[in-house]
Amino acid sequence: MAEITSSVGPGAAHMRDSYMTLTRQRRIYSGMILIVFVALMAAGFVVADDRNAGGFWNGLPNVLAFPSEVVSEAAAKIERLPGNLAKFFPALIETINIAAVSTLVGAMLGLALSLLSTRGLARFPRLIPLFRRIMDVMRAIPEIVIALVLIFIMGGGPVPAMIAIAFHTGGALGKLFSEVNENADLKPVEGLESVGATWIQRMGLGVIPQVAPNYLSYGLMRFEINIRASAILGFVGAGGVGYELRNAMSWGQGRFDEAAAIFLLLFGAIVFFDQLSSHYRDKLTSGEGRA
Repeated sequence: MAEITSSVGPGAAHMRDSYMTLTRQRRIYSGMILIVFVALMAAGFVVADDRNAGGFWNGLPNVLAFPSEVVSEAAAKIERLPGNLAKFFPALIETINIAAVSTLVGAMLGLALSLLSTRGLARFPRLIPLFRRIMDVMRAIPEIVIALVLIFIMGGGPVPAMIAIAFHTGGALGKLFSEVNENADLKPVEGLESVGATWIQRMGLGVIPQVAPNYLSYGLMRFEINIRASAILGFVGAGGVGYELRNAMSWGQGRFDEAAAIFLLLFGAIVFFDQLSSHYRDKLTSGEGRA
């Protein structure tokens, strides 16, 4: 027994020393990386501030100037708030419609791309890298860039915003859907194939029923994001409540009460749909509601 203890003791001590050495090395490397990161951030800030003629520090005391003007004018004209809310409510509905349609179209596009880019499910296995690169490109281009190009071609309005958001949504949801597809059970697919089912039938009957709750969960999450995106695109002339907000803010004092009303509408809509979407996503992921 003494021989066994003496033989195990030095080995355990060596393992402990090696572990402590590795831990110290990790801490040193982490500290060095943190220092480099902070130095790069500081250098980048200095360069940006110099390019801006030092405007950051000069403008820092005025950060709250604009919000205070909006709040003070809205408070002075509080009796106009109900009328302003009613006036801009149709623009909010337009924004929500843009987000809903673009989410639906993008989800359908993402569904097709995800099935074509998933190993074991793809209709054309050799083209999987091509479909994945297409989704990468769709995710890489910001919605606002697509919207600006489409507005130049088609003119202002909700259609360019819808196309831009749907294009980006297709790439984003396609990536998420493809990851879900990889966890699907292939036995139903193989059974359907053995009885002569087509590729569309195999996907519709063997795969989609398995992953539909996750699809819906990701779709709801993307709908929240698209409401914000559609409001932002309104600033470049793509319609909706963002367009009305830009006009109200551009006029400056005298219409800040309208800007405050639009802020309240947009904030309320985002909070409402965020809570509603979170509720249903929690039910889907926890298994409730799948009776």
